[in-house]
Amino acid sequence: MRPRRVVEPVRPVPQVRINDAIRSPRVRLIGEDGEQLGIKQTPDALEYAYGKNLDLVEVAAQADPPVAKVMDYGKYRYEQEQKAKLARKHQSQIHVKEIKLRPKIGVHDYNTKKGHVERFLNQRAKVKVTIMFRGRETTHPERGRDLLMRLADDVKEIGQIESSPVLDGRNMVMVLSPTKQAGVGKDAKGEDEQRSEEAVQAERGGEAAAPARDAEPQPREEVAEAEAELPAR
Repeated sequence: MRPRRVVEPVRPVPQVRINDAIRSPRVRLIGEDGEQLGIKQTPDALEYAYGKNLDLVEVAAQADPPVAKVMDYGKYRYEQEQKAKLARKHQSQIHVKEIKLRPKIGVHDYNTKKGHVERFLNQRAKVKVTIMFRGRETTHPERGRDLLMRLADDVKEIGQIESSPVLDGRNMVMVLSPTKQAGVGKDAKGEDEQRSEEAVQAERGGEAAAPARDAEPQPREEVAEAEAELPAR
C-alpha cells in the first residue's frame, strides 16, 4: 500500500512589505520615534534602519511615495497578535445547538424537545430545528412548517426566528436565536420562589412563637380553678 503524502499547510504570505521586499525606489521615511525624516531613496532608508539594528516596514503602500517606518518588526508582530488574541477572548461566542423532530411527533416527545429548545435559548445559544421527513411525508411539507411555527410561537418570549423554515431535500430547517429576555425570566422566577419560601417560613416562625407567651390561661386551667372555688357538699 502506497503511503499517504502529508501536505503541509501553506502559510499566508504577509501583506506588509519589509526591508528588501519593498519595491518602491523611494519612500517617505518615519523614524522609530515617529519623527518625519522626509523622502529618501529606499537603499538609503534601508541603510538607516539597519544602522539602528531595526527593520524598514512599509506601512502605507498606496501613498505616493509609500510610507515606510523604522521599527522592530518582530516586536510589532507580537504586539499585533496579542491584541488580536485579546479581542477574540472578549468577543462573545455564538453556539448553535440542533434539535431534530418528526412531523408526526407525539405530545410528550414534543414537550420534551420544546424543553430542550428553551434550555438552549436560556443559555444564549442559537437553535437549529430540523424536521425530518420519511417516505410519503415529503408530499406534505406544510405539516413540518406548521410544527416549526408552533414551536416558534411556544418559545416566542425567549426565542425569535432568525431563519424562516426552508425545505432542504428531505429536511426542513428553521433557526431560532435568543431574545433579550432569554435567561432573564428564569432567574427572576427563581428569586420570586425563594422570596415566597422565606416569607412562608417567617410566617410559620411567628405562629410558633405565639403559644410561648402566657398571656391568657389555658381552658383546662380555667376549669381546674372553677372546680377549686366550688363549696364542698
